[in-house]
Amino acid sequence: MGLVDFFRRRPKTQRRNYEAASTGRLFSSWITGTKSADSDIRYNLTTLRARSRELALNNDYARKYLKMVVANVVGPHGIKLQVRSRDTNGALDQFANNQLETAFYNWAGSAVTTDGKLTWINAQRLFIETVARDGEAFIYLTNTRKADNAYGLQLQFIDPDLVDVEKNDRAPGSGNEIRMGVEVNASGKPLAYWVLEQHPQDYQYSKASGARHRRVPAEDMLHCFVVERAGQTRGVPWMSTAMTRLKMLGGYEEAELVAARVSASKMGFFTSPDGDGYTGDGQSGGVTVTDVAPGQFEQLPAGVTFTAYDPQHPSTAFSDFEKAMLRGIASGLNVSYTSLSNDLESVNYSSIRQGLLDERDHWRVTQWWMVEQFCQRVYDRWLERALMSGLLTLPSAKIWKWKQTIWVPRGWQWVDPEKETNAQVLAIQNGLMTLTQALSERGLDIEDVVAERANEAELLAAAGLTKPTDNQDGTATSAAG
Repeated sequence: MGLVDFFRRRPKTQRRNYEAASTGRLFSSWITGTKSADSDIRYNLTTLRARSRELALNNDYARKYLKMVVANVVGPHGIKLQVRSRDTNGALDQFANNQLETAFYNWAGSAVTTDGKLTWINAQRLFIETVARDGEAFIYLTNTRKADNAYGLQLQFIDPDLVDVEKNDRAPGSGNEIRMGVEVNASGKPLAYWVLEQHPQDYQYSKASGARHRRVPAEDMLHCFVVERAGQTRGVPWMSTAMTRLKMLGGYEEAELVAARVSASKMGFFTSPDGDGYTGDGQSGGVTVTDVAPGQFEQLPAGVTFTAYDPQHPSTAFSDFEKAMLRGIASGLNVSYTSLSNDLESVNYSSIRQGLLDERDHWRVTQWWMVEQFCQRVYDRWLERALMSGLLTLPSAKIWKWKQTIWVPRGWQWVDPEKETNAQVLAIQNGLMTLTQALSERGLDIEDVVAERANEAELLAAAGLTKPTDNQDGTATSAAG
């Protein structure tokens, strides 16, 4: 029998190749239709964002997650700029690099936002928390030069609510499509943003009736969100998949807390066969009540009995159930269970290290996403304005050269610093790691470390003190300066 005959004679009834495509009774509620990314987002974004904000306000775990994002992505000192422009011979242009870094940090240390409230580091923190909570961030790049900001660039954070999700039509005059307030061309590239002049819910502050928009060109607006599907125009909150569990778990904990409080009160009811008898201390809402105190005993009238109400809460399964829910929530948030729950009851060095490694890989991905989407783009615009301002003695024609940068995000200390440090020393000695890589993992820059160590050695030598020196085996001893 040939191959063609074999396929012709195969049984008509066979199992599907993919069971996940089954549409039987067990899968009747599983969605089988598909929509574009924008169609999914358009009718759900406002609700998702509102619920994410509500959780951030009232849910302890949601609030902890957002603070973890800020602490791990930005950290205490922010993502730091290092300019690395080079001469034609490949050597670093130290004069230009120092001038650019000094000027940028002069700008960064002042109020970089139009409201005068935020420095560069605080702007970084607001940026990443906004993206995590709301799913996206809009930053308007102003080109105005003021007395307190001579470089001519300030940032204006735009509430995502102001980029009108309900504006879906054709742009007047051009025929470009407007999707959820974002004007795009035929290729889906953003050309402009249609921003409401006031928040839709700020009617109490309204000075004009009706929704009014202003068109902001895309080159003056940073729209930052994590793209998860092709053709996606707006971003969704990072907590989206975990929000249902977070809300339900919060309600469950509240119910258990109330039940436990009631259980601890040991309440009860007085009953009598004829409905008469005990009168109590008073009435509340038509119901006879009595006040009791610890250690108090009271004699009841004849015929009156006491029926105890003694619920057993919290349930013995409460802890295990909460852990199971928090593990699912932690998976949806891409963080470790121990970090989110503060539960270190059953961890050891190996387990907590593995959990932290997985989590920190996620934070590193987020750090470099932020560098690409926010930090570098702000620096590029700042550089353009700074060169035009005349405050830099560098030629504008070489702007491509001055844009050569690296960004140093924060690093982390390890669970057992001694073991990790010894492992890094061994890797460096065997050529498996460079000192630059080891310092980068700690959020440090080798040039800063070398300069600081040289300055430290000079100060110690001038004072006649000793300094630590490295032995061949990686251990440290004290030697004369």
